[in-house]
Amino acid sequence: MPDSPARNTGAHLVYAELKRRILSLELKPGERIYEPAMASALQVSRTPLREAVRRLIAESLLEQQPTGGVLVPVLDEAAISELYEVRAAMESLMARNACLKATPADIEVLRGILERNEALVRFADEAMKLGMSLHATIADIAGNSWAARFHGQVSSQMERYRHFTNSTQERRDRALAQHRTLVEAVAAGDPEKAAKIAFEHVLGARDAAVLAMSGNGPTIS
Repeated sequence: MPDSPARNTGAHLVYAELKRRILSLELKPGERIYEPAMASALQVSRTPLREAVRRLIAESLLEQQPTGGVLVPVLDEAAISELYEVRAAMESLMARNACLKATPADIEVLRGILERNEALVRFADEAMKLGMSLHATIADIAGNSWAARFHGQVSSQMERYRHFTNSTQERRDRALAQHRTLVEAVAAGDPEKAAKIAFEHVLGARDAAVLAMSGNGPTIS
């Protein structure tokens, strides 16, 4: 018998809220999920909670222990390096493709995002959101559905790490400068330059995150 719409909706809402808490680090890395306490906190029954937990385990955003417990995965430098290397390759591909497809209207949209980024570059959360918006817009322009699909999966995993990548004003200013150069390369229809800038930009974010996580840079509370 198929699940009822109400049940599906309940499980999806629980999933969305748990995912938000994991990605925002509200649920701390290494923290155990206690089913009765979490069901009570979310004011839901255990059935939609279990469905949401299973889905998050499948996405590697929760971790099933051999003992049966469920933990928020720890932040791992090896994992972040792998994720950013994969993302760098995809961003490079999408920047290259965007050069071949961008219209004057697309370029205006990208420049508008840059203007808002510049105005809000001193605000870490807003700068991060606008950077994500710029990359998402380039992905849309590129129009590679497979790259966009894989990019979305990797980006979801990386949400927990992004807070480390723009924790200083110096890093946010550098990212804005790289975004400007990237947009101008796309506007000029220079796929080699755009691909190179996109790749180096993502690896720079990786290095900033690893530095912060190692304790040699700013930390996130």
